[in-house]
Amino acid sequence: MRDQAGLRRARRLGVGAVVAVALAAMNGPWLYRFGTERYHHYKINRPEYKAENGHWEIVEFPEKYRQNTIHAVLLHTGKVLLVAGSGNNKKNFDARRFDTRLWDPVKGTIKKVPTPEDLFCTGHTQLADGKILIAGGTKRYEKLKGDVTKAGGLMIVHNENPDKPVTLPAGTKFTGRENGKTFVSKDPVLVPRAKKNFDKTGRFIGNTPGLGRVYVEAQKSGAAYETGTQDNYRIQGLTGLDARNTYGIAEKLALDKKDFQGIRDAYEFDPVAEKYIKVDPMHEARWYPTLATLSDGRILSVSGLDDIGQLVPGKNEIYDPRTKKWSYTPKIRQFPTYPALFLLQNGKLFYSGSNAGYGPADKGRDPGIWDVDTNEFTKLPGLSDPDLMETSGTVMLPPAQDERFMVIGGGGVGESRRSSKKTRIIDLKAENPRFRDGPSLEKGTRYPQSSILPDDTVLISGGSEDYRGRSDSDILQARLYDPRTDTFQRVADPLVGRNYHAGSILLPDGRVMFFGSDSLFGDKANTKPGKFEQRIEIYSPPYLYRDSRPSLSGGPKTIARGASGTFTSQHAGAIRKVRLIRPSASTHVTDVDQRSIALDFTASGDRITVTMPKNRNLVQSGWYMLFVVDDQGTPSKAQWVKVP
Repeated sequence: MRDQAGLRRARRLGVGAVVAVALAAMNGPWLYRFGTERYHHYKINRPEYKAENGHWEIVEFPEKYRQNTIHAVLLHTGKVLLVAGSGNNKKNFDARRFDTRLWDPVKGTIKKVPTPEDLFCTGHTQLADGKILIAGGTKRYEKLKGDVTKAGGLMIVHNENPDKPVTLPAGTKFTGRENGKTFVSKDPVLVPRAKKNFDKTGRFIGNTPGLGRVYVEAQKSGAAYETGTQDNYRIQGLTGLDARNTYGIAEKLALDKKDFQGIRDAYEFDPVAEKYIKVDPMHEARWYPTLATLSDGRILSVSGLDDIGQLVPGKNEIYDPRTKKWSYTPKIRQFPTYPALFLLQNGKLFYSGSNAGYGPADKGRDPGIWDVDTNEFTKLPGLSDPDLMETSGTVMLPPAQDERFMVIGGGGVGESRRSSKKTRIIDLKAENPRFRDGPSLEKGTRYPQSSILPDDTVLISGGSEDYRGRSDSDILQARLYDPRTDTFQRVADPLVGRNYHAGSILLPDGRVMFFGSDSLFGDKANTKPGKFEQRIEIYSPPYLYRDSRPSLSGGPKTIARGASGTFTSQHAGAIRKVRLIRPSASTHVTDVDQRSIALDFTASGDRITVTMPKNRNLVQSGWYMLFVVDDQGTPSKAQWVKVP
């Protein structure tokens, strides 16, 4: 039988609905809409609704702390590193205004952090000691075809001398032997010595010239300084043998669109000192790179646009946190920018095919398993909508031991209006792994955000149907995916649209934060310029609206692989799962850090003893959030644990 309070609530609800309809009939659409909005606000704040669907809340920083957040990383201090760099704002770039914020989501405090370089469109990942490796960023903003005033492009500098390299300073002039036009280099360039070649008998058969690449521009503005064909260029300032041995070759140097250019700079962000620490730069400049942790704790840097604005041609490199130095991988393999790469338990990398943009449509986009050491790449079949993988998201489904992945949505290459409703799932432990379709989304979705939750569900939210939210196409929907049942549950709708330059991060208290969004336009007609979304939104899942949640306290701060640690919980007898979740590093629909690992455990009295898996590829060295989950599916707040 319903209690009296419940009946009173029902009566109030019924009367409110009747009044809203009556007023709408008398006063027209505006008042009806007003009444509908009030009712919606009432409905989504009811305890019963929150317990079923969760709840969204907007966090708006004080004006002096607002920024265009592009990247976000959860630190083991519980704070969130929010990186904007220039924030996709050329005025900031030209003025060298680069921003970073440290936000404490529990205390609500915000701190400005000096930012040494434009870390807009950088790569980042968690290191074993808790620092964050950040590599790459922006050297030059793109220029659209109509905005380019000086003809320019790539100059390949050749050095025929096998005895010494050649260094050319910025400002070096190149004059075409046929066209007579002069172009000036924007940066210094080191051209290695030529390589001597010998046949099988040891007889010298010639040199292979050393090659250097540098961006050049015409000395003056205008179409008269464009070139239409390849030419050989003399280098001013060189004489004698140097002049004969060193020359430039360039294809068309024109007023066409100039892409973004990357930087080589790399930093470690120290969460304790709360500052950037410069380390050795990468060998290649990179804009839009992915950083992925390898089995030995070193970091692989893959893809990106270089300092010429061209896709790095498969020259990947590895950072060693002990020496702070970079080295090339033995062989090359090309991917589009921000490729989704995940470390598997056998030490190889899974490439899902998800990426965030630049690169040829017909190269490096097939999903597969990559052995970095041998460079062997095994393609994986069955992917639906394979030509709509750009701006798709990929998540390692929990628990990580299962090696199952979901690929979500995506769109056509470049500024295509096409988008996919598909989710695709692959089980890499199957005898013959093959993608299959999972549950469909309601709309074609580019830039979906996904976060693994401690109860083994995955929150999927946001995105847009069109490129960068064009035509007011942001999707205000959220779903929980349950890997056990392979089903979606529609939950409360977010209040803020999220598309390009947006992401999500699981917090230690079990909530999920959303940041960013960079719409091209602000209306359906695509006439009003878009506005960067500076507000943060927090989603509290349904499990936070139950009667209580299990406690978790004490325990060691460090647990080695194969070792155990004991924690205290007043609800130990009700615990059904223990999950170790690696904190996120999210940007551009790419988060290859997050993974949820199932831990074996025993409970006795108010004690829970957990055992760490032995596989270092499954449990990479670093800091993790340790959650316990009770028989109702409710997680504790996390304890931070370090795996050495």
